Amino acid sequence: MKKNTTKLRVRYGETDQMGVVYYGNYAQFLEQGRTEWLRELGFSYKWMEENNVQLPVTHLSIDFKYPARYDDLIYVTTTLRKIPTFKIEFDYEIHNEEGQLLVTAMTTLCFINTTTKKLMKAPSYLIEKLSES
Repeated sequence: MKKNTTKLRVRYGETDQMGVVYYGNYAQFLEQGRTEWLRELGFSYKWMEENNVQLPVTHLSIDFKYPARYDDLIYVTTTLRKIPTFKIEFDYEIHNEEGQLLVTAMTTLCFINTTTKKLMKAPSYLIEKLSES
């Protein structure tokens, strides 16, 4: 399935007193990976919201293997699990610069109509773009 790798540098404010990335910040790293995955397809969250689609996270699962630390370069690999329906599922791996696996994760998001606030099918433009890949 469609995959993207996003390079990030761990900032000081993302770490705790020991210089280790605070666990809550990994959700933001995953979001950055997802955002770049979507951007690589030619869309942005902003554009989708302007076109009446919201994507709230309904499930998040993270397995921590090793810590990321201040000033590390990390690589967030975001992989689509399957063609989306009413929901879209991603798998993630975060590696450090040496290639060591730090984190595996999974998220599920659903498609919500901005106006009605109701569940909707994945937009046809997204399905069409994924079918091309």
